[in-house]
Amino acid sequence: MAATTSKSTGDRAETLALEHLLNHGLILVCRNYRVARGPHARGGEIDLIVRERDGTIVFVEVRSRASGVFGGALGSVTARKRQRIVLAARHFLAGLAQLPPCRFDVVAIEGQRVQWLRAAFDA
Repeated sequence: MAATTSKSTGDRAETLALEHLLNHGLILVCRNYRVARGPHARGGEIDLIVRERDGTIVFVEVRSRASGVFGGALGSVTARKRQRIVLAARHFLAGLAQLPPCRFDVVAIEGQRVQWLRAAFDA
């Protein structure tokens, strides 16, 4: 039996988060949106980009922890992580013809518990 990797754990958490969001009526736009590192860009990544029924684009960070110890999943979204998500979101939005309303959510998974924090932080 293969050992569980952090990548496979993260992929499972993203799938669980996506299912949760889809069950609440959101529509998947993109999964694992990445901005490449380059000479003038530090890079960034967004786990899930979904759309609300009203057209709001939601940039979702998925965090998974086995337990709530040491701040848990929500506590692991650092200022630097938020900065990189915002950078990637700006890159994504720059490719759109019209700027829709948007927000930044976090889906925190601890064990089998899913917690969806809407508007978790601002740009």
